[in-house]
Amino acid sequence: MSDQLPVVVIGAGPVGLAAAAHLVEHGIEPLVLEAGPAAAAAVREWGHVRLFSTWGEVTDPAAEKLLAPTGWIKPDATTYPSGADWAALYLKPLADVLGDRVRFGARVTGVSRAGRDRVVDADRERQPFAVHFITADGAEQRVIARSVIDASGTWTTPSPAGAGGLPALGERAAADRITYRLPDLGDPAVRARYAGRRTAVIGSGASAFTTLAGLADLAGDEPGTHAVWILRRGISASTFGGGAADELPARGALGLAAKATVDNGYADAVTAFRTESIDRDTDGRLVLTGEDGRRLDPVDEVIVLTGLRPDLSFLSEIRLGLDERLQAPLALAPLIDPNQHSCGTVYPHGHRELSHPEQDIYLVGMKSYGRAPTFLAMTGYEQVRSVTAAIAGDLDVADRVELILPETGVCSGSGLTGAPAAGAHEGGCCAPAPQLVQIGITTPAAGEGSSSGGCC
Repeated sequence: MSDQLPVVVIGAGPVGLAAAAHLVEHGIEPLVLEAGPAAAAAVREWGHVRLFSTWGEVTDPAAEKLLAPTGWIKPDATTYPSGADWAALYLKPLADVLGDRVRFGARVTGVSRAGRDRVVDADRERQPFAVHFITADGAEQRVIARSVIDASGTWTTPSPAGAGGLPALGERAAADRITYRLPDLGDPAVRARYAGRRTAVIGSGASAFTTLAGLADLAGDEPGTHAVWILRRGISASTFGGGAADELPARGALGLAAKATVDNGYADAVTAFRTESIDRDTDGRLVLTGEDGRRLDPVDEVIVLTGLRPDLSFLSEIRLGLDERLQAPLALAPLIDPNQHSCGTVYPHGHRELSHPEQDIYLVGMKSYGRAPTFLAMTGYEQVRSVTAAIAGDLDVADRVELILPETGVCSGSGLTGAPAAGAHEGGCCAPAPQLVQIGITTPAAGEGSSSGGCC
């Protein structure tokens, strides 16, 4: 009976749509629930950003097979797509092929075992899942599923400026001067917001690198434009990534571009600064105060790029096994813990590392990494290849996880992971555009934000 039910996939981003393609390949009916109005809603929000992974690294094999009969032609595998390219040339066509299996404007509000809250043991594992969602017109609906794959990403829940994980005092009140996204400095309205102004950039990952490079480019055209780069740690040999040693050249170029903004005087670096409060001065500008009492000179704008975190609220009735720090699956967390690793490569993992005490539910893609700061689209594709095979009952295929990820060229700690140096809680990913270095979604990106957010 349960075998006749669909597998619900939450999120129509890169990894969610790949999961649906793999399910179709196994003869299993997927139902993809996407909160946004179109496929890759989160990716579209950072469409101006160029990935630091090539086309050859951001398309899924099962998805390509599904697309082939439609006459779809894969873009040049050696070129770097922007988020907008990825959405328009690959993700939208894939969603179109899946057709009615993808339902847009369907925001998931809860998942449980049918008729069982998280307390009840009796006959629990024999019950299907009940997935509740709200449609675009506000109607409440429910679908019964044999399994659930949550690929909703982390894009919708950015981390705050406050170093303790909570908003800094005054952060909410200053919301009109703060953004948590990479600004599209090619947009005249956005460009005007930062032109000739002093902007604080909080973060030390690829997103911050991209933003610093963009502001430096703007400063060349608009005198008076200046950045204040705020890092929670000091600057070390690994701060700017692996550079030429990075096996993803475009990713390595991001760090070098950020270093150049400081070396060339377009940005001042403020190190070991943990933001405690954000206040307005008499002119309405923002003053950041650190936990150590330091008060920085006023700035006009603040860009907070301190990472993303998973939204677990709609999974409160499900028994998840999550690491208490990273909010990632228990078996996966030690492999990606940024307190321990910084090499940029996690060893191949699949359904076993992604399993939970509640059988037949999986968190995949960016969401599977919890608060760990890096992720590659190819990691998510391998995850769903393994997970869907396990759902189909083919454990031999599910356990045969083979994937070698490109290293960052920077290593610290014991082990291999996709995370940057310890304490660098910033997500992001991408590649330099022709003139302006931009970031996107593959490790440090698919988001899956994006949320699906992510990196590529």
